[in-house]
Amino acid sequence: MGRDRAADRAGDEDGTREAAPCAARLRRARIAIAAVFCVHGAVTGNFATRVPWIQEHAGVSTGQLGLALAFPAIGSSLLMPLSGAVTHRFGARRALRGMLALWTLGLALPALAPNMYTLCAALFLYGATSGLSDVAMNALGVETENRLGRSIMSGLHGMWSAGAVAGSAAGTLAAHLGADARLHHLLAAAVLTALGAYVCGGVLDLRSAPGEAAPPRFALPPRSALVIGLVAFCAVFAEGASLDWSAVYLRDSLDTSAGLAAATTTAFTLTMAVTRIAGDKVVDRFGAVRTVRWGGALAATGGTLVVLAPRPAVAMAGFALIGLGVAVVVPLAFAAAARSGPRPSQAIAGVATITYTSGLIAPSAIGGIAGLTSLVVSFGLVTLLTLGLVAGAGVLRPGGAARAGATGAAPAESSGATR
Repeated sequence: MGRDRAADRAGDEDGTREAAPCAARLRRARIAIAAVFCVHGAVTGNFATRVPWIQEHAGVSTGQLGLALAFPAIGSSLLMPLSGAVTHRFGARRALRGMLALWTLGLALPALAPNMYTLCAALFLYGATSGLSDVAMNALGVETENRLGRSIMSGLHGMWSAGAVAGSAAGTLAAHLGADARLHHLLAAAVLTALGAYVCGGVLDLRSAPGEAAPPRFALPPRSALVIGLVAFCAVFAEGASLDWSAVYLRDSLDTSAGLAAATTTAFTLTMAVTRIAGDKVVDRFGAVRTVRWGGALAATGGTLVVLAPRPAVAMAGFALIGLGVAVVVPLAFAAAARSGPRPSQAIAGVATITYTSGLIAPSAIGGIAGLTSLVVSFGLVTLLTLGLVAGAGVLRPGGAARAGATGAAPAESSGATR
């Protein structure tokens, strides 16, 4: 994708005089893309809190609901590769505004579904629009980071988490008031669509260079993205397992109260959000490779505490360490993927597909293993996967994924911090 040509021309004409305005534009662009992430997260938060209402309205069983909730990930995985082609044709700002609007408006669809079949279709479209906008905003986030010359991706994903918390709060209030989810989601969709359209006006207006070939509509991600995706897979698996099973683990394995078990999940999500918001300073200081390597060590320590916990406080500390260790991995994986080849959107889509798949299978895999053995054994597997972050962190170095894909092993870390 080409650079912001108007800004470049102005900078070329008088670099000294334009330095401050260019810096101001970049700061505005960073604020704008952070707001986009926040809006995207708010949709998820509003949806998640009304799932019980949607289940009752559609008249589906718990098992049927579990099947239906797989369709957002399916829709996302199938449509993500299209994001690059749309961005190439319409430009980054216009494409993101349109795709984000589809996602925010898609919030209204699941609550309108009267049965299982329409619910699956609605959730497929809901997920598909999520994937399209997800790839576009991450690609713009990486480009903004590159131009600023410092890490911002962790903070952007922290803003997504903050948006999800805000959306959850709005959904919880609506549920507490007994509001019809159809009305709630229609109103939320309208507000978030207007807000999304406004904040998209401040993002970088990138356009493809004249004569630049359009990316393929559907294509397999490059091998470098797959290698990076495997590292992200380990982090997302640990995140999904902890998010969905931490409360059950404390209740069933350590015989805690329902309130304390629920507080563990809340503490885990807050740890993730705070770490992501603060993570950019750590990445700038130590580099992506060292940050992920030490994060993997922290997460593995947390997993060990969970498995060996003699009492609830130890397990809660373990889950907090898991959240602390894996929080910044996915943002850094997206950034590394975007730098791994000539087509950032295609590489990001590849990594995103792997992470969505990991998030989809983690809860069921943990449950399946626990059914055959125990939750303690399940989190033993989580602990082993977090060690994959320690072993594979080197692929997040520029060029590291390509070398790892060619040799089948992660490259050794060079001296100095590497973003």
